[in-house]
Amino acid sequence: MGIFGWVILITAIAGVGGTGVGGYVGAILRRDSTRTVSLLLAFAGGVMMAVVCFALIPEAFKPEGADQQMPVWLVVGGILLGFIVVYLLNLWIDKSTNHEIEHVDEQHPHAHDDLDELIHADHYNKHKEEHDLGHQQGVERSHDMEHHRELFIAGVVMACAIALHNIPEGMVIGASYAGDINALSSLAGNSGFIIAIVIGLHNIPEGMAVSVPLITGGTGKLKAILLTAATGIPTVIGAILGFWLGLISPVWLCISLAFASGAMLYVVFGELFPESFLMWKSKAPGGMALIGCLVGLLLVYI
Repeated sequence: MGIFGWVILITAIAGVGGTGVGGYVGAILRRDSTRTVSLLLAFAGGVMMAVVCFALIPEAFKPEGADQQMPVWLVVGGILLGFIVVYLLNLWIDKSTNHEIEHVDEQHPHAHDDLDELIHADHYNKHKEEHDLGHQQGVERSHDMEHHRELFIAGVVMACAIALHNIPEGMVIGASYAGDINALSSLAGNSGFIIAIVIGLHNIPEGMAVSVPLITGGTGKLKAILLTAATGIPTVIGAILGFWLGLISPVWLCISLAFASGAMLYVVFGELFPESFLMWKSKAPGGMALIGCLVGLLLVYI
């Protein structure tokens, strides 16, 4: 198996496997385990922040094959671009869906404060309830088709929200391997493999965020776990993109790493940390974020 095949396999284990494990954990945990999920999200955010700041960004400044350090403006620009792109896409999804959710009003925090909101499963479940209610009441065919269409759109929105988290993660893995074609000669000692482990751990609470609202909305546990695992597929797509861009030239490797880093920083600071603190309003998530940051630091330098 060539390095490209190994990258796909390792990314699939981190993406599909990590979210699948999270889906299983979410299926067996109680629905009111918000404190546990809050701590897991804070820990994952801390680990990701450390990996981005201590591994990915330094690597973007001096990617493999570069004769000299990349310009600061190129790295900063790539980070800002990744951050802004994911922010704008999330903002567009929020504005398209929030007005349909009853509990999201003027008093609602300008950040997700519930598991359902992280992937817009609340929007999907709302349309699913309307669809199921229409069937029970025997609605006319035209109305039934409208409910089907709205449910399909809600499902697409949820898939897009998940992809926004997972594609940049895959880009990081792919770009890291592209920076060292001989990385697999020392499988456990290269940055790509370490980052894949970190992302796999990070995907566990994210998988919980997917499966719990699905099960709450009436989806069977096995089906919810399988659907959750499938949401990790965009990670593989991101890995292929990051690997391909990284092979073009050191400049493109720099851009790929910087862009993915910015996108992941948005996920950390725009979603994981705010949601964690809103789910459990205490100092505990802050402490867990620090622990996650230290664990990430150890993973990078050990």
